[in-house]
Amino acid sequence: MILRVRTKDGMFRLTVNDGGKFMDVVNQLYEKIGSVENLTISDKPGDKGKSVVEFGDLEVKEMGLKNGDMLFASYESGNKPANDNDVDMNSGSVSISKPSIAQSKTAVSGKAFEELPIDKYLDSQNGLIKRNKSNLCRHGDKGMCEYCAPLPPWDKDYKESQGIKHLSFYAYLKQLNDSKNNKNNATSYMAPLDEPNYAVDKKCTAGHLPYPKGICSKCQPSVISLQQQSFRMVDHVMFSDSSILNNFIDSWRSSGTQRYGILYGSYESYDKVPLGIKANVEFIYEPPQSDELDGLTLLDWSNEKDVDALAAQFGLYKVGVIFTDLTDSGMKNGTVLCKRHKDSYFLSCLEVLMAGRNQLKYPNRTKYSNSKEFSSKFVTCVVSGGLNGDIEPRSYQVSVNAEALIKADVITSSTQPSMMYINESNNERYVPDVFYSKINEYGLEVKTNAKPAFPIDYLLVTLSDSFPLEPKPLFNSPHGYIIENREFLGESQNLSTLYKHLNNDIGDGKVLFDFHLLMYLYSTNILHKEEWELIVNFVKSGNKEDFMKLIESPGWMSLITILENSS
Repeated sequence: MILRVRTKDGMFRLTVNDGGKFMDVVNQLYEKIGSVENLTISDKPGDKGKSVVEFGDLEVKEMGLKNGDMLFASYESGNKPANDNDVDMNSGSVSISKPSIAQSKTAVSGKAFEELPIDKYLDSQNGLIKRNKSNLCRHGDKGMCEYCAPLPPWDKDYKESQGIKHLSFYAYLKQLNDSKNNKNNATSYMAPLDEPNYAVDKKCTAGHLPYPKGICSKCQPSVISLQQQSFRMVDHVMFSDSSILNNFIDSWRSSGTQRYGILYGSYESYDKVPLGIKANVEFIYEPPQSDELDGLTLLDWSNEKDVDALAAQFGLYKVGVIFTDLTDSGMKNGTVLCKRHKDSYFLSCLEVLMAGRNQLKYPNRTKYSNSKEFSSKFVTCVVSGGLNGDIEPRSYQVSVNAEALIKADVITSSTQPSMMYINESNNERYVPDVFYSKINEYGLEVKTNAKPAFPIDYLLVTLSDSFPLEPKPLFNSPHGYIIENREFLGESQNLSTLYKHLNNDIGDGKVLFDFHLLMYLYSTNILHKEEWELIVNFVKSGNKEDFMKLIESPGWMSLITILENSS
């Protein structure tokens, strides 16, 4: 049911089951109003009512509340520090202090709500598409009319004229918010984003036994209609330098076996589409794996947290994964076979499942969803052969529908790479009817039952990718160190190879501009925190004073002594 709560900050619509606890309503209200003290609730306007503590474990139905009922809340603004949740037993009130949305972290449902800098920036932009004065305009230079007025970032005609296939996420979000929420009525707000849920509700309160012994229209998921997603969470993948991708592909060139890596970088504004986002890749980390000619097996990645921690010092984090699917053409001219195209597949059904699970693992945090999460910015890149036999990277995501289908265990892989199989209902899952639209032999669009399998194209979202015209990578060492976990190529990271690498090219310190070298150095635990601060500052700013302080530090001298003795 929906309960309306009127406050001095506006009216809020809160959703709760009639068999749920009233404190669920209170917690939702705290998420809306933030840090407050002495919160009381009444069913009458002007009446102070009762402190929320007095409601205890009361259920909504015990309080006689019905769908659409109006409650009235009063409170005082709180001044306590962020994340300070406490119960003041003397005043009989609950005070939950939370930082504002503009802050990067806040407590939401027991989880850390992290909003990335790119989200804060794009949220503050209107994204209007500027237009120049045309021949149809009949006004002066300072005037404006329908022919030259800025267009909204979701304008359909502009999108088609520029060949933009998908709306950017923030253009889609602003369009959705514009249609759902009236700017002139701040008292009635509905979160514009809502993730689909295709799982049966096993805690249904409609009075029947839980699934599979009972089911009703309230707890069973609705019929699913698949269609290609109109927006994408990330618009573009930018490798900060071509050498990043070349070094990754060198593993295949040397061994003929496939390779898998993690893309580390950051999300930035992408100006080729209104309110666009690009994933800027600064390095590829290759976790432990067993590579084969036609696939690979990932092994236990024991130092993942250490890699994340060191990357975070440079402001970087996981933005996606990349893998190769390359087969030499046999023509001895450097070309490879083109296996992925419109008549075969772009991502296989297994790869779609992998991409979906990765996106569920790394959700996109947003204040515009009741769950504070919506889809993901995590990308999947595959390096394969193009139509002309060239080696090309291609970037994808899977849709919000795909994430929900995977989460509810509705779909699984099939024997055909281009088709996704729909599971049967069992004691754990209820699978509703699934449909998709296609063009039949008469050229008409018809709705088709997706069971038992359907094309994976309905789950894919394509991204563009490129290299910058003027590369400015963060890690631009002139001579790269050995890449991790490549012992099968006869390359090993150890103290002897580290000493040789540093001894040959320490020079002006540019040798340190290599994450693979820094990660191995980090794993030796030889340098202290102070030395690492100098290294990070030097790599980020190029300040020579930091480098001079580093090589004169006791920790660095100890490192050189240990390396000399080990060589």
